[in-house]
Amino acid sequence: MRRRRFLGAGALTLGATGAVAAGQFLPASASVGGAAATAGAGAEVSGTVFKLGVASGDPLPTAIVLWTRIVPANQGSSGILAPTVAVTWELASDSGFTTIVKSGTATASSSLGYSVHVDVTGLSAATDYWYRFKALGRTSITGRTRTAPAAGSSPENLRIALASCQNWQHGYFTSYRDMLEQRPDLVLFVGDYIYESSAYSYRVRRHEGTGQPVTLAQYRARHEQYNTDPDLQAMRAAAPFVVVFDDHEVEQDWAGDVANNPVAWPADKFRARRAAAFQAFYEHMPIRVAQKPSGPDVLMYRKLDFGSLARLHVLDTRQYRDDQASTPEGALETGRVIMGDTQRNWLLDSMRSSGARWNLVASQVMMAETDYLAGVGKEWSYDAWDGYQKERAALLAEFQDIRNPVVLSGDRHRTIVSDLKLDFEDPDSAVVGAEFVGTSISSSGDEDLTAFAAEWQPKLADNPHWKMIDARRGYLLLDLTEDGIDARLRAISTVMTRNGTTTTAATFRVEDGVPGVYQVGVLTETSASAEESQEPTDTATPSDSAASSDTATPSDPATTDPADPTDEPDSSTEPATAESTATEPTSSSSADSTGDASITP
Repeated sequence: MRRRRFLGAGALTLGATGAVAAGQFLPASASVGGAAATAGAGAEVSGTVFKLGVASGDPLPTAIVLWTRIVPANQGSSGILAPTVAVTWELASDSGFTTIVKSGTATASSSLGYSVHVDVTGLSAATDYWYRFKALGRTSITGRTRTAPAAGSSPENLRIALASCQNWQHGYFTSYRDMLEQRPDLVLFVGDYIYESSAYSYRVRRHEGTGQPVTLAQYRARHEQYNTDPDLQAMRAAAPFVVVFDDHEVEQDWAGDVANNPVAWPADKFRARRAAAFQAFYEHMPIRVAQKPSGPDVLMYRKLDFGSLARLHVLDTRQYRDDQASTPEGALETGRVIMGDTQRNWLLDSMRSSGARWNLVASQVMMAETDYLAGVGKEWSYDAWDGYQKERAALLAEFQDIRNPVVLSGDRHRTIVSDLKLDFEDPDSAVVGAEFVGTSISSSGDEDLTAFAAEWQPKLADNPHWKMIDARRGYLLLDLTEDGIDARLRAISTVMTRNGTTTTAATFRVEDGVPGVYQVGVLTETSASAEESQEPTDTATPSDSAASSDTATPSDPATTDPADPTDEPDSSTEPATAESTATEPTSSSSADSTGDASITP
């Protein structure tokens, strides 16, 4: 039987597009464009050997990871390449490569899918560099990267783009064009980089293959397809990424050694599938050898420092969690964990000793409570922190003694901004932190805004810690300074075509030393036609109450898309039985809807 992720009796059922919120329609108006990274002077850029592009990641003050992957002509296979291929790399202080700072030769082997991970050390802090690879007579495009500020330094600003949830079949990844123009110091991707669903002919694009990936070759093929997206590829070449997986990189709603369908996938069989998924993830991500998996296990939680301004903690909320609860009593059970004791102790020790002004926590799933039930009583989603209430309560209690804790999450396919409270049962409980849940790059496609508003407007009073919820695709752009964090919702008008326009739909502020977040401005329909540089209308103060949505459940669009066989509550997870020729229904487009994209109190 398929495991349920939601309170059984009276559980909500969202529409096919999943709805969520009401308040003020925020149409986008400013069109943006992006340019792909260019090749080095005189370089012959390969259309096959380096067709997955280049990337960098996990910046340190004196080191950066450079990545590429050699790909043969046949997708997902080793083709006719030799068992090993020599790949030279160059790192320069200028885009023309007139001053080579570091260079060397790496070995791309068939055992790791011909991926290359070069951990370049001995670099200068807070410095821009350009890099490229050469192999088999071809030269890659040129990538740009940047090292972290020096330890103990006080950088004036750190710009982070928060992204998650990019389903190939649901829409184009055009939000990366705008992200490219915003020039973030790093991109924090908190999960669902690929989706494991079968191929269906609907919406805008079709997954490769005929079923769900379960073998290493199949996961490789899926990653290859995603990394050919031109907008994603351009962004990966333009700034360092910090990445972590959530569930869809392996299988929807997996928990530790327990598959979504444990009958079809008993523990040993599922661990073999997880091992294949983890290896393919490593092969396609700019992460260090420390994050190289050992079979079905990998150490993904880690921390990155940015001078005295911020410490970023990247959590792993999948690998060590208990299986999801199935009753409210289970969600409240003492000892139920989403992080596990070792990771939790590591996180608390790191935050207490960081000395940083901002303690950032990257969590794949939403930490703040979402009450799905309007009126008396509560209904939760069990896949998020709501399903692990005791561990969350203990962590939030510790937040009282942590300097400026701010959680950055994904999974919901919504922008949700909220206060983190010591006790969500008590509306007057102390605020101990802030959370920004970023929307999806493409997952859930363009939504029916009328249904969205109708579904969630009645639930706002039951979630007083929410500040806003928005139904559109896009990402969050956060600027950190000593005084505060300024966050902008960059919302795109459509992902159903490549012509979507992006605008700042709302702005938020977290003040240094003041727990919680408040909305600064919202772009109204009137001001949407003005220049993009115009400041949003001031609409809120730190004392304003809030509003929001929720996460992954069989009734949540974050994981339940009737168009995807892997997301249907009663479908088998065995890809061998998945139909590959069915046609999925088309979701309602926000362009055709008269509802509101955002709800604010």
